[in-house]
Amino acid sequence: MSVRLIRRKIVNAVMLALTGLCTLITASTLLVILGYLVFNGASSIDWNFFTRLPLSPGETGGGMANAIVGSFQILFLAAALGIPLGVAAGIYLAEFSPNSVFSFFVRYTADLLNGVPSIVVGIVAWSVVVVPMKRFSALSGGLALAMMLIPITVRTTEQFLKDVPVSMREGALALGASRWRAVATVVVPAASAGILTGVILGVARIAGETAPLLFTALNNQFWAKGWREPIASLPVMIYTHAISPYEDWHRQAWAAGLVLLALVLFANIAARFILSRGTHAQRG
Repeated sequence: MSVRLIRRKIVNAVMLALTGLCTLITASTLLVILGYLVFNGASSIDWNFFTRLPLSPGETGGGMANAIVGSFQILFLAAALGIPLGVAAGIYLAEFSPNSVFSFFVRYTADLLNGVPSIVVGIVAWSVVVVPMKRFSALSGGLALAMMLIPITVRTTEQFLKDVPVSMREGALALGASRWRAVATVVVPAASAGILTGVILGVARIAGETAPLLFTALNNQFWAKGWREPIASLPVMIYTHAISPYEDWHRQAWAAGLVLLALVLFANIAARFILSRGTHAQRG
């Protein structure tokens, strides 16, 4: 056996061991976080947690029903505003102007926004929406999260549309379909599983954001009366309860963290399931 072959085998064994160690550390970190949340939060989750409002500081009991509903309200508004704009922009970039200067500027802007800290987005939303309205509100919170969702949706939509074979576009055009009709009836449906996956992951990404909501939706210990009123959300309630001096609030913060993480994990599992089914359908 030559020295070169022995060296290659040693390098291969070392790199395999290093990659395995990194994988183990990554998986262990996730398991530690999950285990810690389950250990501290599972015992605090009961029916009252999902159905009752928070009690006054110092009182024991209560729940986070308003925060759970408020989070869904804000996410619904963010999705209603961000998903159509993001998908439309992604279709434009991938199908109608892939190489123009304007498209390059839009891609660069989307990538830049994806890297902007969420607290900066919160400050911008506060300046643009909260200050003119002179009030914190669910509307401003939804707009702030939509600002974070749009660039994510743009880039994922564009990427999955580019993965559609060119032959599908050419076949639709050869049959006499217009460019818009070919995109709407052939290209987009072919990439729909991937686009939906990206959208779900984008919503899961913004679901746990706290900083933008502190600047926009603020918080509410009661049920919000409308979109123009401050509203409770799980991330903000976790923050306020975790820094409080009350032990019962700490307990509820752990429970809320577990619920929020469970929702994010469910979204990720659903996204991967949809993507795998879409891949199998295309192969079939």
